[in-house]
Amino acid sequence: MLYYLLLFAIAILPVVVLMVFIYRQDKYQKEPIKSLAKAFIGGMIAIPLDIIIVTSLDLVWGETAMAQTVFFSAFMEAGIPEELCKFIIFMIFIWRDKNFDEYFDGIVYASFIGLGFACVENIEYVFAFGFSTGVVRALLSVPGHFLFGVVMGYFLSMAKFHPEKRGTYLLMGLLLSMLAHGLFDWLLMFANFMPIYGGIIYIIFLWGDFKLWKLGLKYINKQQENSRMQAEQAKAADMDYQIGSTSMDYDSEYKRIDWNAGDRQ
Repeated sequence: MLYYLLLFAIAILPVVVLMVFIYRQDKYQKEPIKSLAKAFIGGMIAIPLDIIIVTSLDLVWGETAMAQTVFFSAFMEAGIPEELCKFIIFMIFIWRDKNFDEYFDGIVYASFIGLGFACVENIEYVFAFGFSTGVVRALLSVPGHFLFGVVMGYFLSMAKFHPEKRGTYLLMGLLLSMLAHGLFDWLLMFANFMPIYGGIIYIIFLWGDFKLWKLGLKYINKQQENSRMQAEQAKAADMDYQIGSTSMDYDSEYKRIDWNAGDRQ
């Protein structure tokens, strides 16, 4: 019994750590728990949707040579369908949520969807293959899902607040998260299936993983700055309205900001 509790703990711990991390990065207005839970549960719901898509692809491709390749496994059975399912969940559960009203929110919600997906997947893998698998996935796979969510969420936020380029940003969010996920899995699988060159490929994978973290943190910082500017614009508009210098039908597009939140630890 204790062993199974340990497996469960190692499966969910990286998910919890990353949820806390991204939640704390939301400087100006924390998202309500209800909306975060909806995103997280949505990520779990994406699992059966993904199974349906992958099963359908396997029925179509069957035993063809293409279906036996590492590329097919990495992209067609993982990167593309999984990110498509997360994207669908975001558009259904979050896109029209009234709390999705500042730039950083897209990253928060997309990350929670990715971590909801990763939580179910991680529990399955850890209970099937044991503690060592849990450690490896805690360092690689779960952070991977988190970072794919950051990439997607960055562009979904841009689409939300830049309607003139909405189609472009939506497509970029979907395709870049698919590409990042597919390459991540492809390199990791190649390292396992190519014993002669496995070490070199694994070094390339680690370099790519580092670059993905660097990109993810860049997107986080960028949307934090965009949210700060957005908050300052809303505050200035509120001040103008209070002294009667704006039109009487003023209706701020931004939520009320906790202005001092970013200064508190």
